[in-house]
Amino acid sequence: MTVQPPNDFEPTAESIQAARDRIAKYVVHTPILESQKLNRLVGARVLIKPENLQRSGSFKLRGALNRALQLNAAQRDCGIVTWSSGNHGLAISFVAKELGTRATVLMPYDAPKTKVEGVRQTGATVRLYDKTKENREEIGAQIATESGAVIVPPYDDPYVITGQATLGAEIAHQAADMGVSLDVVLFSCSGGGLVSGAACGVHTLMPRAAIYSVEAAGFDGMALSLAAGEPRKAPAHGTSICDALLVPAPGKLTFPICRNHLAGGLSVVDDEVKEAIRFAYRELKLVVEPGGAVALAALLAGKIDIAGKTAAILISGGNVDAEKYAAYITTVPASGI
Repeated sequence: MTVQPPNDFEPTAESIQAARDRIAKYVVHTPILESQKLNRLVGARVLIKPENLQRSGSFKLRGALNRALQLNAAQRDCGIVTWSSGNHGLAISFVAKELGTRATVLMPYDAPKTKVEGVRQTGATVRLYDKTKENREEIGAQIATESGAVIVPPYDDPYVITGQATLGAEIAHQAADMGVSLDVVLFSCSGGGLVSGAACGVHTLMPRAAIYSVEAAGFDGMALSLAAGEPRKAPAHGTSICDALLVPAPGKLTFPICRNHLAGGLSVVDDEVKEAIRFAYRELKLVVEPGGAVALAALLAGKIDIAGKTAAILISGGNVDAEKYAAYITTVPASGI
């Protein structure tokens, strides 16, 4: 079962507020942090939103909750099926346990071990697949047909996007409570579910804020699409340590929203991401996964000039294999940041 939204779908202020109310008792109201060192380095005031402290370890919980909480009793009896490299799967498994339903999560064989183990430990069924030979959407559709399970995709779903919009609204309201008006906001991006929804959330309160997507270099389909004014697919050659950000093209629902709300797209390379991970560890005392660090990486690498402005960035997730994380934070940085 899938939802067919209108072609001009976009979260509204009313639907975002309804989603905030719907998920409120399940989510953590994550704080806003500041680093004086970061502010000095970029010559601006930067508000940091650490969604790696969210239940299930990433922002993905918001979209998963907003979708799952609208299932009726019969749908809950049939369960949920989804596909994910990790964070969406972790969110769905958490939500399924909370709501007393079943979940099947399709994950690639090379997904981080901590994410695969986390999904299983929460009680969901993991079906591993070979992404070079198998199509996850086709597998998911087959499972849904056979079991009656509801498909909850990672990003190209109106309820999921609206759930992610609550994050942008929360950031904007927290900034307003601090007496701050945001000039620039950076969100990590893969298929675009986060940045499309969150941009709408920010713009409900601060319509003049310039919103940017940040992607892994080589997988920057949103940036290419925004520049072209129409959907484009990134080359996706090689690899990236940002396992959560490897979708090469924006979604059918997410791109039109981003075209309306984003000022542009940025991308970062692995070494820049590693420096951001180290910075978060040393200066913020936060464990951040590669895909969760790209907005911070873009600032530290000077991918955008925010001097004299007030910006907000999202730390989107903190689910990372321990041995890889240890290597990231102990490698000698090239820049000395």
